Amino acid sequence: MVIAIYGNKYQSEHLNELNEFFGILSHHNDVKVLMEYTFYNYLCRVLPSQPVVADVIKGDNFTADLALSIGGDGTFLRTAQWVSDKAIPILGINTGHLGYLADVHITEAATAIDDIISGKYQIEQRSLIEVLSEGTKIEGWQYALNEVAILKQDTASMISMHTEIDGVKLATYLGDGLIISTPTGSTGYNLSVGGPILEPCTPNWVISPIAAHSLTMRPLVISNNRELSITTTSRSNSYRLSLDGRSTTLPEGSTIKLRKAQFAIHVVQRPGHHFTETLRNKLLWGIDNR
Repeated sequence: MVIAIYGNKYQSEHLNELNEFFGILSHHNDVKVLMEYTFYNYLCRVLPSQPVVADVIKGDNFTADLALSIGGDGTFLRTAQWVSDKAIPILGINTGHLGYLADVHITEAATAIDDIISGKYQIEQRSLIEVLSEGTKIEGWQYALNEVAILKQDTASMISMHTEIDGVKLATYLGDGLIISTPTGSTGYNLSVGGPILEPCTPNWVISPIAAHSLTMRPLVISNNRELSITTTSRSNSYRLSLDGRSTTLPEGSTIKLRKAQFAIHVVQRPGHHFTETLRNKLLWGIDNR
């Protein structure tokens, strides 16, 4: 089995666990480890001994049977970008805070790898949003696993977002912005503005306004087989477009189109895992003191 590893450089609280994990991993004769260049160099500086790897990866030109994301949910999103359309399953190892996507704690990582080698795992396919812009190039990866957000610039004035579904007018949203969330992202930014939680594999998106100017504007669930077209106007000359937190500036009056990506991100889950466990354990869903 070939395992490609991606991680962040904020691991100071988990160096002992990481050192132990990589030591255990090196004793698996049937495992070949590849590691992203920046993460490898960081670990060589901070760990007592450098990780044993078969190769160091620069860029995203690689193949593997499994990708490990070591960090928090933000690191998982960057790992998804790193893997992109390769259909490599990703296992999130949590050394961050909440760990909604990175669900396996670092202290459980060695056991999780043993389960995967033994075939004791399941894979969920998570849909992405592809973003296209008419007349304006969007820099970087044009996909979002969590959400696409349209946001006003540093101004008190609200923005207007003229929205169509499959070419038919939906509404003009007035406010601070608009979030279009996947089921994966429904527990993130979408939830913080009052949007609903979706089961991770449902074929839907949520459209949630941010500080809507009208009380009639509420979050809306639509099929992810639709195409959204959004034209944003503002008193300023520009607005911000955010894809999973990666922001770019677009000119006022420009139009973006959102559609379901033609590939999915494959997420590794432990045997018997159900999304309700994550809701209870991470979000304290339905927990009482009795």
